[in-house]
Amino acid sequence: MTELATRAATTSDVELADLRRAVTGPVWDPGDVEVVAEIAGFNLAPVHEPVGVVGATDAHDVAASVRWARARGLGVAVVATGHADFSHRGTLIVSTKRLDRCEVDPATRTATVGAGVKWARLVEAAAPHGLAGVTGSSTDVGVVGFCTGGGIGPMIRRFGLGSDRVRAMQVVTGEGEVREVRAGDELFDAMLGGKDAAGIVVEMTVELVELSTFYGGAIFFDGADAPAVLHAWRDWQAGLTENTTTSIAILRMPDMDGAPPPLRGRTVVHLRVAHLGPEIEGLEVLSPMRRVATPIVDTVDVLPAAAVDAVHCDPTDPMPSWITGGFLDGMTHATIDALLEVAGPQHELPVIVVELRQTGGAALRGRQGVAARAPFSVGVVAPMVPELAGIVPAVGHGIVDALAAWSAGTVPANYASPQTLAARPGACWSDADRERLAAVVARTDPDAVLGGRRLGLR
Repeated sequence: MTELATRAATTSDVELADLRRAVTGPVWDPGDVEVVAEIAGFNLAPVHEPVGVVGATDAHDVAASVRWARARGLGVAVVATGHADFSHRGTLIVSTKRLDRCEVDPATRTATVGAGVKWARLVEAAAPHGLAGVTGSSTDVGVVGFCTGGGIGPMIRRFGLGSDRVRAMQVVTGEGEVREVRAGDELFDAMLGGKDAAGIVVEMTVELVELSTFYGGAIFFDGADAPAVLHAWRDWQAGLTENTTTSIAILRMPDMDGAPPPLRGRTVVHLRVAHLGPEIEGLEVLSPMRRVATPIVDTVDVLPAAAVDAVHCDPTDPMPSWITGGFLDGMTHATIDALLEVAGPQHELPVIVVELRQTGGAALRGRQGVAARAPFSVGVVAPMVPELAGIVPAVGHGIVDALAAWSAGTVPANYASPQTLAARPGACWSDADRERLAAVVARTDPDAVLGGRRLGLR
């Protein structure tokens, strides 16, 4: 246990009266009934045991909270949409849900959002102007958390990482200082891919793209067709232009309400595609994959840009979950064989999703931030219910390790589980970027108040 964690764990008698006087938003003791709802999010697996919770209403509240915690030798953790795997114990939790500004400027094709805004709200606000955000696979996640983690989305090969579209941020440092940062500022780069290690984002301005419709969606094949479909996908994706981004996953669908009836209780292969071009072109592009096997469900069509969730079909109901993954330098038929050997439909595994994504194209040309980049990624999502908690990390890491021969050596920051970072501190960055980020963190958060320790940078 670190010195900071040791000191924080003994602060059950911390007096919150000073903090209440310093902020405008609500402040709760750990035992207050409102705390559960305030810090609850999509991922129900983390167990939080804070010394207090602040419902921040502006940058002043965030900065005052950081200064209060720093003066008492406490760490500060941030929660918004609650998709992360991390539990926060012995820290002050700052909830940014109330930071809900969402303004679209069609003249400059930008949007400014608070740290509590989800992509769904921004997508809806941008659509009437023929604009779209560079979102992730689900618009249920927060804009800020997505971009500070790099941001891998279903159109990444054309539009790059979400972090590449950030134009400005309002950030609170570990010293409780509010800073406005733009490209050219070392803190700006540290925040894009550095999560909350160097600061807490209060607001973010992102560039939007001109997009009204796209040709895309999902095709589901029976699990028995996995070898044929995955090997065909490997060859097919290699010939695509950057106008098409695709990924593929082996899904073990639960036999429960909420799962689509044709897929319920089955192991299936999920082909995801987003093509930026006319329908007739998209039909031709996708036709080779439609011929590989008989689909169970085929939802690919011309869709409004706001319907981007139809590509990955991620769940929206809260659940206990766990994720890990890694970037890959290449994708061969041997890669597919290795994945099928450990995660194919012949196995009964405590995982929901095992996926391969194209993550190259425009993303490899990005210049902003410290987010790792590579042409492909592997990801594993599993249910983190108590009866599986002891085995899920081992199974998930085993699947990723089976592809070690193609590993780029880094993990997408938004895929980094606590167990992953415990085994490989700083795994989200290359050696050079990790050294550069750590230097910025040492300057902006000298007392290690923020997330640098959790991410393996301190």
